Amino acid sequence: MNFLELATVLLLLASIFSIINLRLLKLPQTIGLMVLAIVLSAVVLFAGLIEPDLLKFATSLTEEFDFSVLLIDVMLPFLLFAGAISVNVHELLKDKLTILLLASFGVVFSTFVVGTGLFWLTQQSLFGLSDLGLTYVDCLLFGALIAPTDPIAVLAMVKKMNLSSITETRIAGESLFNDGIGVVVFLTLLSMKAEGIENISLASVGSLFATEVIGGVLLGAVMGFLGLKLVKYIENEHVELEVLITLSMVLLVPVISHIFHFSAVLGVVVMGLFLNQNIDGDKKAEGLQRVMGDYVYKFWHLLDETLNAILFILIGLEVIPILQNFDFSYLIIVIVMIVIVVVSRGIGVFVPIKILSIKKSFEKNTALIITWGGLRGGLSIALALNLPNSIGAGKDLILILTYGVVLFTILVQGLTLKKIVK
Repeated sequence: MNFLELATVLLLLASIFSIINLRLLKLPQTIGLMVLAIVLSAVVLFAGLIEPDLLKFATSLTEEFDFSVLLIDVMLPFLLFAGAISVNVHELLKDKLTILLLASFGVVFSTFVVGTGLFWLTQQSLFGLSDLGLTYVDCLLFGALIAPTDPIAVLAMVKKMNLSSITETRIAGESLFNDGIGVVVFLTLLSMKAEGIENISLASVGSLFATEVIGGVLLGAVMGFLGLKLVKYIENEHVELEVLITLSMVLLVPVISHIFHFSAVLGVVVMGLFLNQNIDGDKKAEGLQRVMGDYVYKFWHLLDETLNAILFILIGLEVIPILQNFDFSYLIIVIVMIVIVVVSRGIGVFVPIKILSIKKSFEKNTALIITWGGLRGGLSIALALNLPNSIGAGKDLILILTYGVVLFTILVQGLTLKKIVK
């Protein structure tokens, strides 16, 4: 199957799944698509028992196409840019300290707590995992890939919750930025593993982290500033040109980032926030006028919904080989790690909010809503698939744990979030 044929199948499945969810399941789009993706993988596995060639074909698809590269280098920048231009940037700038502290402390804290917890569990004879040979850095890699929340899933849920503007912005902004910080932490740990922990110094780790973060933010700011000047120059007269400009810039940021080893994720988010500025108009007559025409926002919303649907189908395909290697003895450790992930997320949110509430006001139970709204998704799966094969048999365990946490957060937390908000 060539790329065009694969794209056709994915778009067809995305359309069918969206219709089924809209007419039959009537669940929030993110949750409905995840449910149908699980059904797809279960059907393929069951059909594989009757017709092994079908299972071989589905497995060969995941081996032939590197979906992890597609997710991180193509889909993620598009999805994050679409999320960034839909956030209330004025509210975000007012509360930037809160959002940055929540994103940075939460991700780093969760990475170390989850990684340490997994390492401790693998050393216990009770679980029989010591023969997997997972090192502490391997476990920290799992902590880093599972720490960032999925902004696509989070934004889709938050928009339907009727929260106050400031709380919605805090949740959306924290989710956007913790993605970038999570990827940077993951890549830093991956570099440590590749070069050997004994060859890594604190200065080199700090330099790598600073290059990724500062470089990504500066690149996004420069590209966003140039893009802002361009779309202002066009003045919404040629909306198709504005679409073309935003598309090309979203593709250009990851290319430049790879050359200079900057964080493409942070670059795209910052660029999106720059382009998501408003020009003060006659507020009484027409409110704030957006820099880009409404057509551009509608285009990116459409692209966001389409890629989101494809994303969950890809997750369904990727999980087929994982489920083939599933060992039911892993079930207990999956449950234990889900608890550790949720608790560490809670502490990582509660502590900054407690400190910030000395000078800032927060709505009642904001920390609980942000904790329970921390849905994981495609980014965690993509990072797990990007793990080096040098991890060995432990990679299968990390993939199973990642999928287990993603399932729990989207199905359990996603379905109960509305009740918790109420």
